[in-house]
Amino acid sequence: MIEVKRRNPNNIFVDTNVLIGAFANNTVDKHCLQYLYSLHGKQLFTSALSVAQLVSVFQKKKQNHEIKTIVRSLLSKFTIIGFSSKDIEASLSIDFSDMEDNIQYVISSKFDCFHFVTNNKRDYNRFLNIKALLPKEVRVIEQ
Repeated sequence: MIEVKRRNPNNIFVDTNVLIGAFANNTVDKHCLQYLYSLHGKQLFTSALSVAQLVSVFQKKKQNHEIKTIVRSLLSKFTIIGFSSKDIEASLSIDFSDMEDNIQYVISSKFDCFHFVTNNKRDYNRFLNIKALLPKEVRVIEQ
């Protein structure tokens, strides 16, 4: 397992797959984001990697003006966490098989994100100091 540093329960990281699902009109992911947007006293985070992945996926499915609207929406609701080669290097020291999840974990640690909303909960449960939640489980996060 990885570090056990305490993280901030008010900081919520939303993974790429939830963002893509929500903006592709997946009902569960969409309702998840709506709920997260309604929370007061919580801060939402995602990574620059997630935004780039979302744009890449939607370039094949949506027009540029639609993608720009989505990205602007993310910018208005989320703190977008940048990353560097140092973060990538740190993720290489993690011995879990999903490299992209390792990178997201390292990025989320910059702001001590505790709740981690993802459709890939199994891989994130390996990290001891975060609480991975499926989109249908976000209501356990209270005001």
